[in-house]
Amino acid sequence: MFTRLLYIVKFFWLSFCVLFIGPLSLKAQQTYAEKLGWKKGDRVLILHVDDAGMSFDSNQGTIEAIENGVANSLSVMMPCPWVPPMVKYIKENPTIDAGLHITLTSEWSTYRWGPVAGQKRVPGLTDKEGCLWRDVDLVRKHASSKEVGREIKAQIAKARKMGFNPTHLDSHMGTVFSKPGYLMKYMKIGRKENIPIMFPGGHNTMLLAQVKMHDLSKLKDSQFSYAGAQPVEKLNSIMKLARSVGRKVWNSGLPVLDDLNGMSYEWNFPSDMGNTDENLQKWFREQYEESLNKLKPGLTMVIMHCTKTTDAYKEFSGSGDRRKGDMLAMIDPKFRKFLEDEGFILTTWKEVMERRKSVGPQKFKHVNQDILKNVLFN
Repeated sequence: MFTRLLYIVKFFWLSFCVLFIGPLSLKAQQTYAEKLGWKKGDRVLILHVDDAGMSFDSNQGTIEAIENGVANSLSVMMPCPWVPPMVKYIKENPTIDAGLHITLTSEWSTYRWGPVAGQKRVPGLTDKEGCLWRDVDLVRKHASSKEVGREIKAQIAKARKMGFNPTHLDSHMGTVFSKPGYLMKYMKIGRKENIPIMFPGGHNTMLLAQVKMHDLSKLKDSQFSYAGAQPVEKLNSIMKLARSVGRKVWNSGLPVLDDLNGMSYEWNFPSDMGNTDENLQKWFREQYEESLNKLKPGLTMVIMHCTKTTDAYKEFSGSGDRRKGDMLAMIDPKFRKFLEDEGFILTTWKEVMERRKSVGPQKFKHVNQDILKNVLFN
């Protein structure tokens, strides 16, 4: 696995994803997809491309997956050098579902970027070179919640100044989910700006499956639980917290995901297969099909990093094959037919928010505020 995936596993899939796993003993409840107007049993997908704007190759792969494939949503890394051409494309194609991939790290060794807010305004987010920290752990160590909130707002403001209004917010490397204070800023800004936030607060079946692929002993380091509690007690507290947080997001007028599928992070193309586009496409398509067949009903965001890799991409990242495989799977006609044959419904964040607005002020009557206060505000 490449280094960047290790960050995601440690902070996103363990600190965050376990947090949002609902108690398995609960009776089946109405999915958020149903609350948004889809029928019971519907499997609704957002096929989402992360990292637009990061590089020329990232932009080309994103556009290829959306224009010639089935991917239907993207998010832009506003601090990165290749944002202007991506924004130009978005403005020329106003129906594109384009959000912000809130970026608080700069992980590559030879390709770096700094905060949109500027080093003077968010010094805790920057290293001695003036760039964002290379990994999530360093962000957690140095950056205050106030600085994280300031940078999120700066990235939204930059997008709007450049002429596009983001349809949603999500998180690069899961950094906004690595500390309670960061999460609260993310939630509050989304609510105040009336921008949907990526937030899985439903059954989270695939999320749980992915978490189980890793060492859960790291749960003992989770900050999303009661001080002094043992790992088992922490997991129980986290399970109780899950639905309460999701309900709070829903009550604020924003949509909530039932599940999040980032399984392509776990896939390693077999070393004994020839590294050709044909082999990459077939192998990644089959992985996606197997993964999606396991989805339960509800609204699921499927995360990928479609990239049309060139030799330049290899100069700063070893993740090119994985990302190219994502792109090739999305443009494979056989994958489109699979989605149609299996009855998957494709949607976008734009449509999801429109449906949430049409639902009106519908709210959960019971949200465990004590759990929220004891954990998120601790």
